[in-house]
Amino acid sequence: MSKPMPMKGPGGRSGPGGRKINFKVLGRAVKLLFSFYPVLVPIAIFCILFAAGVASVPAIFQQKVLAVIEAYVKTQDVTGAMGEVFSLILILVSLYLVSITLITIQGQLMAYITQGFLCKLRRKMFDGMQNLPIKYFDTNKHGDIMSHYTNDIDTLRQLVSQSLPSLLQAVIVVFSVMFIMLWYSVWMTLVVLVGVIAMFFVAKVIGGGSAKYFIRQQRSVGKTEGFVQEMMNGQKVIKVFCHEEEAKEDFDKINEELYHDGFRAHAYANMMGPINGNIGNILYALIATVGGILLILDVPNLSVSGGALAVSVVVPFLNMTKQFTGNVNQVSQQFNQIAMALAGAERVFALMDQKPETDDGYVTLVNASVSEDGSVSESEIKTGHWAWKHPHSDGTVTYTLLQGDVRMSEVDFGYEEGKTVLHDVSLYAEPGQKVAFVGATGAGKSTITNLINRFYDIADGKIRYDGININKIKKSDLRKSLGIVLQETNLFTGTVMDNIRYGNLDATDEECIAAAKLAGADDFITRMPDGYDTMLTGNGANLSQGQRQLIAIARAAVADPPVMILDEATSSIDTRTEAIVQRGMDKLMEGRTVFVIAHRLSTIMNSDVIMVLDHGRIIERGNHETLLAQKGTYYQLYTGAFELE
Repeated sequence: MSKPMPMKGPGGRSGPGGRKINFKVLGRAVKLLFSFYPVLVPIAIFCILFAAGVASVPAIFQQKVLAVIEAYVKTQDVTGAMGEVFSLILILVSLYLVSITLITIQGQLMAYITQGFLCKLRRKMFDGMQNLPIKYFDTNKHGDIMSHYTNDIDTLRQLVSQSLPSLLQAVIVVFSVMFIMLWYSVWMTLVVLVGVIAMFFVAKVIGGGSAKYFIRQQRSVGKTEGFVQEMMNGQKVIKVFCHEEEAKEDFDKINEELYHDGFRAHAYANMMGPINGNIGNILYALIATVGGILLILDVPNLSVSGGALAVSVVVPFLNMTKQFTGNVNQVSQQFNQIAMALAGAERVFALMDQKPETDDGYVTLVNASVSEDGSVSESEIKTGHWAWKHPHSDGTVTYTLLQGDVRMSEVDFGYEEGKTVLHDVSLYAEPGQKVAFVGATGAGKSTITNLINRFYDIADGKIRYDGININKIKKSDLRKSLGIVLQETNLFTGTVMDNIRYGNLDATDEECIAAAKLAGADDFITRMPDGYDTMLTGNGANLSQGQRQLIAIARAAVADPPVMILDEATSSIDTRTEAIVQRGMDKLMEGRTVFVIAHRLSTIMNSDVIMVLDHGRIIERGNHETLLAQKGTYYQLYTGAFELE
């Protein structure tokens, strides 16, 4: 098992029980809370402080009532004693009524603040996640990422709604009661402090490992969710290969790891309450004994108030001892909860702190009008033409008509530093050309298309789009000019029409239907119960693989981009459906620059250029006839001497 990251960052210190509290993470969470609700949070804090103050008051009133009774015993003044007792009770009841009102307000405020805080935090996380590079999703399990939005966020709910308010209230009560005890008797206060020191010492010895296991528990939860999602997505494969028992064994290992981490974390945490509670009981008995001895021996009292030690002091002091140790125990328990919450918060902030996808581009895509002399200018209305708006350092702006001319020059690239995947790749695709890539798995075909749309940035070389370095083009505008159909089809919960319109949110129903007809999808869609209004769920689980692919092609068609990337677009379609799709794609590709990746050579025979890749290098290029005449690798693939792996 890998060594867990200690939950002690800059500013991290030990709380009661040895639990490391990362005050940097805690401070960030509190700062976010105040930034979201700068007015409501202080109001809630005021309510908490007032309630905590009122919770410390009964001991004072008890002492005063007992003092009145002691005075009555001496003076026998019933009327005066009853009046004083009634006044004290009236004041106490008034304070409690105000406290109840404020506690009710605080409860409502905290419910609103907590849920709003989580809502805003999830939105902040999701907004940030949309700006992350593809590499992040390629290198992190999706289930683990989802765990940030569920388990980790839920720990923050406990932090905001329960742990911090309870801790704040307990701390205020502890200091208030401490001051009151010192006011009445320094001797007995020192006895209480000795007991509290013992509570902290025992808690530190026993509870030193709780935070470590709370961190492990959060990571194990994310690991478990990632595994479960992976198994759910691969159920068909699991059943086809009779891998159920192996899947169970793998899950048992991960589940056992989560069990052990959770058990250890909560075993340490759950020991603190009973131990500290019993120390409090012992301390209660000790105070009663010490107080009785001091009264019997008539030891001179030492107090801030300067008052004498009496039964009216000892009796409320016993209750204050219970209250004091109970709140110290509460503080200790809340540090456990805060440690667990900060373990989740640390993971949430780790996602939020991921470096977003960089975009230094300044060339944008605009509607364009073309005059009779061929000059291009920006248009405020939709003309059917697009142009690259290129501002220059001297203040001038030039417009280049979007045509789909893509050129790569001496490009090197590697997904990891030091591991080059593409070597000195040079190619060009003129507007309207169909360029096909052929090669074994891992040869670099999909990598080239990932570089064209800047899912990844090249290490060396140049890629130009209509003569413009693509690093100068804003990524959103670059990708708007590209359509892509992947081998793995992703559909979203919604209607068929919604999924087609995903390619162009401004498309009308008529344009979506026209795109579906172009792709050859209209025939099966109209036969569905609700036609284009049929709801799709579970990534289109109620459709065949071929039907899902047809909708994906229609989605790309409605975007109407000048450049299309077809990455194994027909690999999941049967021969009959492929013929239908091929006719639609031929129409779709008319007048566009098209990059095609295919294992089936029959789908690329009419390409203007076919490039054969091997280990990240272009080893052959030419059209179908030229490559056959060379009798090289392509010829051997076509004749069956070689097979793609």
